[in-house]
Amino acid sequence: MFDLVPFGKRRDDAFGVLAKSLNEVFNDDFFAPLTSSTLSFRTDIRESEGAYLIEAELPGFKKEEIDIDYTSPYLTIKAVRKEENSEENKEHQTVRRERRYGEYVRRFYVQDIAEEGIRASLKDGMLSLEVPKRQKSQGKRIEIQDGGNSSDEQLQ
Repeated sequence: MFDLVPFGKRRDDAFGVLAKSLNEVFNDDFFAPLTSSTLSFRTDIRESEGAYLIEAELPGFKKEEIDIDYTSPYLTIKAVRKEENSEENKEHQTVRRERRYGEYVRRFYVQDIAEEGIRASLKDGMLSLEVPKRQKSQGKRIEIQDGGNSSDEQLQ
């Protein structure tokens, strides 16, 4: 953020230093992880005549960290990341340790799918799901019988 005080009138008084340090704190990207969309993942959904194809970007995830669940009518993709980084000095004292945990979840409302035919694959950080649609019945034409006296004949 730009300071609004002209160059010639700047004073380094206590209030000015405090205001400047507050501006630096709020202009820093410290809050970016909280406001960005890093806890979401991108998906592309295509529909063909017989299936839906869902492609989700999950770079760095192993298949053991991804859970796919279908509970009618929701298809849920959940990926959980648990990461720890630790650095030690020569005396084996911890110099820096960082931990990052995150749960990435997307839910899709899908109806009339053949849940037993859902297939998933993971390659190079791209999760691909093929979700087949339930085959709709073509219907059956019902022939009309000759009315005649067939019902009267059955009663006798």
